[in-house]
Amino acid sequence: MLVEESPEMSRFRLPATLGSRFNRVERIAVLRGGGLGDLFFALPAICSLAAAYPDAAVTLLGSPGHRALLQDRAGPIAAVEVLPAIPGIRDVPGDSRADTAAADEFMDRMRLQHFDLAVQLHGGGANSNPFVHRLEARHTVGCAAPKAVPLERNLPFRFYQHEALRWLEVASLAGAPAVCLEPLLEVSAAERLAALAWGEPGTRGMAVIHPGASDPRRCWPAGNFAQMAALLAQEGYQVLVIGDVDEVDLAASVVGQAQCTAGTPAARQLISSVAGKIQLPVLAGLLAECQVFLGNDSGPRHLAQAVGARTASIYWCGNVINAGPLSRAKHRIQVGWLVQCPVCGVAAAGEATERCGHDESFVGDVRPDAVQRDLLSLLAESNGRDPNT
Repeated sequence: MLVEESPEMSRFRLPATLGSRFNRVERIAVLRGGGLGDLFFALPAICSLAAAYPDAAVTLLGSPGHRALLQDRAGPIAAVEVLPAIPGIRDVPGDSRADTAAADEFMDRMRLQHFDLAVQLHGGGANSNPFVHRLEARHTVGCAAPKAVPLERNLPFRFYQHEALRWLEVASLAGAPAVCLEPLLEVSAAERLAALAWGEPGTRGMAVIHPGASDPRRCWPAGNFAQMAALLAQEGYQVLVIGDVDEVDLAASVVGQAQCTAGTPAARQLISSVAGKIQLPVLAGLLAECQVFLGNDSGPRHLAQAVGARTASIYWCGNVINAGPLSRAKHRIQVGWLVQCPVCGVAAAGEATERCGHDESFVGDVRPDAVQRDLLSLLAESNGRDPNT
């Protein structure tokens, strides 16, 4: 049965709603493993599902980081169940083996929830669609590449499509039209207060830099980030370089190079690393309170956007299609146009190509002066000034 949509629900409607709404849906499972960015690409679709099925509880089948960020947070997700280690579903660095016993126990628990609808927001379906079938939900929707096991309703998977729009199309298979196009994450007063404890009194505010990314080919050179950090400190901003525990050395390198070129002792003291020191909820508060964020295409960049920060980002051209911000009022991007590995000449990985084994940057050609203009423009707007003056 197709339920009539309200004007508010159809305001951001995509060109077509691909399916009618299912009846008697009280429990929805959403499969979305991966990192922070993967979560935020799926969030608009999850919001659309929650709006289309307002009486249903949405359970995210996700990653430990998703639970750490979303637990007890207001929003469309009622619960987060952490996926077991299964290649192609939840990959664990350094371990390609599936935890079969944990997977079986997880499935037993999930089937006891008697999901009415299972939504696959996790790739082309080669691994994820058989996983979704094991949930034994009454209805299933998702993407299906040509050789993937189909679900009840399927969207053809094509590599080059913006991830947020892809998953909004999948949600529309279940009769859930788009209610937003970009992710929004509500930050609590406690998280903002905890973040402000990292602030330095007497500055013009905080600027946050994340020089890392899960794929090193997406990383702008550390020296370029150091140059921007020095510039921001000279402008009177406190610069905090962030990263996870695996990025502590990278963050320290950026800070060290920046302090060498920052000029005055006062400017050098404004640059520091907090990599490995801040938990995800506090990081959300820090990004919500900062004047500007600078980084590669990474999870923290997508978190910064979701909490309302102004962002200046460096993207590889292929990733702009799949993962770039859709709006420009608060978000600037500079694009690296290299399409072949600088070491072996193999084309960059995409729909029909395999990744070579080299990790050299594909965005090293992005000019620091272009990124500097983006930063200064965003900061001028943050301070209520005309960026063109």
